[in-house]
This record gives sequence, C-alpha cells and structure tokens, in this order.
Amino acid sequence: MKNLFNNTDKQEVINRLNALTPASKPNWGKMDVAQMLKHCTLPLKLALTNPKPKRKFLGYILGPIIKNPVIGPKPFAKNSFTPPEFRVETAEDYSTQKEKLLGLLNNFNKSNITDAVHPFFGKLTHDEWGESQFKHLDHHLVQFGV
Repeated sequence: MKNLFNNTDKQEVINRLNALTPASKPNWGKMDVAQMLKHCTLPLKLALTNPKPKRKFLGYILGPIIKNPVIGPKPFAKNSFTPPEFRVETAEDYSTQKEKLLGLLNNFNKSNITDAVHPFFGKLTHDEWGESQFKHLDHHLVQFGV
C-alpha cells in the first residue's frame, strides 16, 4: 500500500495536486476543489497534532470494528461518510488552501508524529498513519480526476 512517508508516494500526491486548477470539477460529491483542498488538510493537521485530542468514548467501542475498512487497503467508496469535524461547507480560496495543503505535506514525516493515538481508532503505527493519509488524499484526487 502506498504511504505518505515514502518520498516517491508523497511526490506523486504533490504532482497530482499541482494538476488541479481552480476550475477542476468533482466526479462525485458536493465539495468544490477549494473545499476539497481544505478538507484534505484537516486529517493531516490531526496527524501532526501532538498531543492528539482526547480519545472519543465511541471510538473505544466502534474503533476496532471499523478501523480496518477505514485504515486498510480497500479504497474509500464514493460519497463515503465524513465525520462532522472534517466537513467543509463554507466557500474557500483555492490558492490559500492549496498552499496550506502543500505545506502540511512537506511537514508530514515520522518525526513529526510523536503522539500516535488517533482520537477514534486508538494507537496507529507510523505505517497506518502514512497509508491512511495517502489513501484519503488519493480518494479526493481521484474524485477530481487527477
């Protein structure tokens, strides 16, 4: 599985992001390209936050059950569930959001994740963090045809 900690895989994501334009249209979903860029920054910010937010009670119960479908290798389905804290419904500036996302990608490395406990899924390995972040970005880049 591709991993955002792998420089080749990270560069692939950056190249695909650079293929987007403010006029890029989604193949599915409600977000425009600027909203999608902001949406993609939110899980990266979470991964890079140390310490992480306190683990949610529901995560202790459901986290182990749904961790593999979310974190594992199977691609996300179109129009998958989005947690409320990751929804972007406001108008966003394309250039600003692209710059923020590229900055987070440049800071995404193993040494910057010192607290590996996801607030819903619990402890994740560095590979799980890197693979899940690649998987999420890939999902949205496919959504926008790049």
